[in-house]
Amino acid sequence: MQVDRRSMMIGGAAVLASAPALARKAGGDWFDRAIVIDALGGTDDPYGTEGVTRLSDRAWKETLATGVTVVRDTVFPVGNSADGWAEYQKDIAARHDLLGANPDRLLLVRRAADILEAKRSRMFGVILGTQDTSMVGPELDRLAQLKKDGVMTVQLTYNNRNLAGDGALEPANAGLSKLGRATIERIEAEKLLLDLSHGGARTMAEAAAHAKRPLVISHTGAKALTDHPRNTADETIKAVADKGGVVGVYFMPFLTLDSHPKGTDLIAHIEHVAKVAGEDHVGIGTDNGVLPTMLDAETRKKLDEWQKQRIDAGIASPGEAIGVYPLLSDYNSIDRYRRLAGDLAKRGWTQTRLEKLFGGNFLRVYKDAWDG
Repeated sequence: MQVDRRSMMIGGAAVLASAPALARKAGGDWFDRAIVIDALGGTDDPYGTEGVTRLSDRAWKETLATGVTVVRDTVFPVGNSADGWAEYQKDIAARHDLLGANPDRLLLVRRAADILEAKRSRMFGVILGTQDTSMVGPELDRLAQLKKDGVMTVQLTYNNRNLAGDGALEPANAGLSKLGRATIERIEAEKLLLDLSHGGARTMAEAAAHAKRPLVISHTGAKALTDHPRNTADETIKAVADKGGVVGVYFMPFLTLDSHPKGTDLIAHIEHVAKVAGEDHVGIGTDNGVLPTMLDAETRKKLDEWQKQRIDAGIASPGEAIGVYPLLSDYNSIDRYRRLAGDLAKRGWTQTRLEKLFGGNFLRVYKDAWDG
């Protein structure tokens, strides 16, 4: 079941003009009025009952308390499997079940205007996207079906090689295939947003060069600071920016080689990307759930099991290990987005720069990709 969308008939210029205006009305904290976008996160309910798709009241209250307007959530599968399309169909149905069970809370985003409507209506916007094209393969008409299903962003590869190109963990680093180029062209023709996260270094560089429209790397770090395969070279960061795109920085262990980054490491990566790409081309894509991770015994057990599955499947990145959790401890709290904004403000970030970082830049590229 698809949630009813309260989309508004407003032009692209009005979309971009309205966002900063929302954050500059008199009174209160600018963060409360800002469009805050987590370009790669999740909508999990840590307090929910298994089998119940309605968000618990506690999860809903805490989601609102984060201040996040919209999150980009992942439709699976990732990695190569026997029937990726069947897995996709199962997972997209589950996503629509969640939306259908929460029509007063969750808003499916198909246009940039929907993000502004989510803010005005005190709803939580959900952008659906893939983290692979393994479910598409050579059947490029499936991209049109993804769009019909409400999927608005398409990530070209995950960590391993697929038919489009090499992922970040492929030692050959063979780059983009002919099919990969055709896939990018079809993504752009469908007015979907191309995401290069998890790509091999050569794949990302070649894809950024081949793209004709704005694109993103929704969740990554700066390779110049931490030489990890999940992080991105300055040249590619700049290439994405030159196409009008945005690079999102994640709250992940890969920000340092010891897998235990601190808040200062996150800030260093954000500021590096902002310096290389420019303040109009940097954003936040935590690669976490919007809500903090409760590291109690049960959660640790589940995360360890999930991590073992990733290792066994050969899709785990260097540094992933049992007992290493996909989060950044210094910002593992409900108010982490607000605290990060405050910490950056102490370093001289102006309100205008913070509005761009926390949502304005991704809002612009969503408008360019989907509505332009």
